[in-house]
Amino acid sequence: MNYSLEAGGKRIRPALVLTAAHAINGSADAWKSAMRIACAVEYIHTYSLIHDDLPAMDNDDYRRGKLTNHKVFGEAMAILAGDALLTHAFRLIPQAVREDGVPLDAGLAIVEDLATYAGAAGMVGGQAADMQGEQGITTIEQLEYIHLHKTSDLIVFSVKAGARIGGASVKQLELLSLYARNIGLAFQIQDDILDVIGDEKKLGKRTNSDVAQQKVTYPFLVGMEESIAMVSRLTQEAKDAVTEAGLASPEQLLRIADYLVQRDH
Repeated sequence: MNYSLEAGGKRIRPALVLTAAHAINGSADAWKSAMRIACAVEYIHTYSLIHDDLPAMDNDDYRRGKLTNHKVFGEAMAILAGDALLTHAFRLIPQAVREDGVPLDAGLAIVEDLATYAGAAGMVGGQAADMQGEQGITTIEQLEYIHLHKTSDLIVFSVKAGARIGGASVKQLELLSLYARNIGLAFQIQDDILDVIGDEKKLGKRTNSDVAQQKVTYPFLVGMEESIAMVSRLTQEAKDAVTEAGLASPEQLLRIADYLVQRDH
């Protein structure tokens, strides 16, 4: 469990939990109440990566420049490590209510959101559609469905969880969900782009892996130029939603959106 948790990475999802909590009311201490929830989403994300890398799924040897979990500990232990991370994530949420001052109603909503966005209706459902449809995807709508659930849903959870902790209104939650949906989709399209033109040393994994596995990606389906344009368009729409939400401290959410467009790893 620790091997994969401590392997590095951008920590975008926990950063979004903390940033959204701060953005609602500008409180300098908002991150303290949100920290366990931020850890919970990183546990979920890490478990999904361990399982994604398994031979039965993406069959990858490297993740973040290190050997993948099953290459070090074997497939059985990697599966169990992922299972344990998934389970422990849900333990952290009631702890945040009991010990960190997260309101009970917010904690209940966060548990339900996590089960939804990480489960069959969300991330796992997107992964299943990806596995079943690798060779049969012919439309942008089909590909968008996969990426919205496989990648974007957990980002939506992260932003909504932080916003709930910060005391967001219903309207703010709606607008921040749109922000998260768009940056999540832009994030995945940028990943598709980097798989083609990225630097392996910066990425910490093989490039052209999607090509080698004959996966349908945005550059494959709509071309590189249109893929780049989509990332830019989605990012601007995400930033517009943040501006409309009337947050006390929106700056970091806007910066994260820009970072995701400009990243090279």
